[in-house]
Amino acid sequence: MHIVTKQITLLCLLFSCASAAISGQVAASHSLTVDAAESVAPIQPTMYGIFFEDINFAADGGLYAEMIKNRGFEFTLPKTGWLEPNSDRHSMNENSGMSDIVKVKDDPANQNYLRVTVKNPEGYHLLNEGFRGMGVREGDTYDLSFKAGTGKGDLSAVTFQLLTTDDEVIGETTVSLAGDGWQDYEATLEATATDPAARLRLTFDAPGTANLDMISLFPRDTWKGRNKGLRKDLVQLLYDLEPGFLRFPGGCIVEGRTLARRYQWKKTVGSIEERELLVNRWNTEFDHRLTPDYYQSFGLGFFEYFQLAEDLGAEPMPILSCGIACQFNTGELVPMEELDPYVQDALDLIEFANADTTTAWGKVRADMGHPEPFNMKYIGIGNEQWGPEYIERYKVFDEAIKAAYPDIVIISGSGPFPDGEYFDYGWEQLREMNAEIVDEHYYRSPEWFRENATRYDDYNREGPKVFAGEYAAQSVAIASPENKNNWNCALSEAAYMTGLERNADIVVMTSYAPLMAHADAWQWTPDMIWFDNLESYGTANYYVQKLYANHAGTDLHRVTEAGKPVTGQDGLYASVVSDAGRGEVYVKVANTSDAPRQLDITIKGKSLAAEGTAYTMSGTDMDAVNSFDEPMKVSPVESEVTLRKGKLTATLPAKAFAVYKLQVAK
Repeated sequence: MHIVTKQITLLCLLFSCASAAISGQVAASHSLTVDAAESVAPIQPTMYGIFFEDINFAADGGLYAEMIKNRGFEFTLPKTGWLEPNSDRHSMNENSGMSDIVKVKDDPANQNYLRVTVKNPEGYHLLNEGFRGMGVREGDTYDLSFKAGTGKGDLSAVTFQLLTTDDEVIGETTVSLAGDGWQDYEATLEATATDPAARLRLTFDAPGTANLDMISLFPRDTWKGRNKGLRKDLVQLLYDLEPGFLRFPGGCIVEGRTLARRYQWKKTVGSIEERELLVNRWNTEFDHRLTPDYYQSFGLGFFEYFQLAEDLGAEPMPILSCGIACQFNTGELVPMEELDPYVQDALDLIEFANADTTTAWGKVRADMGHPEPFNMKYIGIGNEQWGPEYIERYKVFDEAIKAAYPDIVIISGSGPFPDGEYFDYGWEQLREMNAEIVDEHYYRSPEWFRENATRYDDYNREGPKVFAGEYAAQSVAIASPENKNNWNCALSEAAYMTGLERNADIVVMTSYAPLMAHADAWQWTPDMIWFDNLESYGTANYYVQKLYANHAGTDLHRVTEAGKPVTGQDGLYASVVSDAGRGEVYVKVANTSDAPRQLDITIKGKSLAAEGTAYTMSGTDMDAVNSFDEPMKVSPVESEVTLRKGKLTATLPAKAFAVYKLQVAK
């Protein structure tokens, strides 16, 4: 009986070991060596930044906290976003009323207003639907402003009500109108309940007419409490990234589908009322997500972008049109002999950002509330244009900017792909021109990211530096609506980023793209931050970016196994940096294999404290994603690690990424 029990126990142990091996639970051992005494290259403060583009309703309906869609009645169809449930355009509407768009002048920024004719105040009301609704929260205050003038009849007051999806009133204020000329009005509404898809209803006290324009509603609790400012939770997510730069406003937004619809920064500064609205170039780009109601109000304009960069402690990096419309659309070219206004826009932007208040554009900045310069150091010319047409135009910008502002660093582009004839031609030409920084874009599969961790190992160190300006692993295919921000993509990016960091002598800027997406109004996936009208969360990709950016360091160090860089052997990727100011060393390791990895990391050249901290993201469900219900499902877990005689021993789980923060001994 005893012998049989031993045999059964032995069989169970053997089966257990075999099962562990089959399931990938046996930890292979890896001995890594870090040379912390030598700095291979400085890590630029701009190494990890953010790229903002108004795609996926990221600005209007997102970061820009305005709750009213089409507040000035300036959309192509001027009543877009506004509803009159009891009115019939083919009726006299004797039991309700109706409204008309009045065009008063050829001012492209403010050419329309709404004239309301109320025949029966009990029967007529006007609704604004917001951006897929309006997110209101119980107890919060909302600031209302509008322009109005009364006309014929007894109409003398407007009541504004916040309505739930069930038409329950959850906030109300009445404003009396004074006189028949245009007047500015302000009021507040207090929300008595929470609803992510509320609407704003306007009713009127008596029969008559009234003119309305610039009807605006903002939460009072904005970022830094600024009047008509930015959405607090979204900026906080950006702030927490500790970004080194903010690239804006795009992206293909810069180019426009046509030159007439390109982004023109001068139309986005000054009085909000005088900023000329533009159809968003993403409104009908994808058949799978048509959004014909997608416009740019430019309430979030260049001044606000510069201000945001300043708030984040990030270098501002504006990108301007080079005189070529999006080459995936019309590819319209401005003739070379007509390029001067485009070049002047670049020169004037530098003046706006950096010059004193005695200059024309410096005064505009000062009049907007920022007399101090923004100290812009970088400017991008073109987004992802390609071919001889781009190079020809870029040369003109380069010569003009360097002649006037030799210290400004100009960012050029290598086209939309990470390889191929456009890419090769662009790099060849830009290298000959002694370009400073070349922007590379790549949207590829998770496998591509893992396989290309050595991409920059053999780049020419004598040429331009690299800005990895747009990248994201695509779980299905480029631009597929089925792409997900899953753990497979995020882990693959984490592995790839060890290669970016290991080549910090040539890669000086990086940013994931796109940055944000409205859960009910997106066009492109994947995206780093998702939000609805009330909530927001960071994806697994967000937390990978945050781990890198929060532990960017100041100096790069070599980390090797058996004398070789750790670039994917046995599924392991690694990079190491230190931070001279904080007195810390950051070891970053990704394990893309199906089994744990026993790490024995010897750190030479620095005396380290015995205790350290590990931030680990892991999980064998490669399809796992964060969500509104589980916003932290895939996110770092903090734990303590112990060092003995300069050696860190740790077990990195299968499918995991970790940052080990080690303190230099004092």
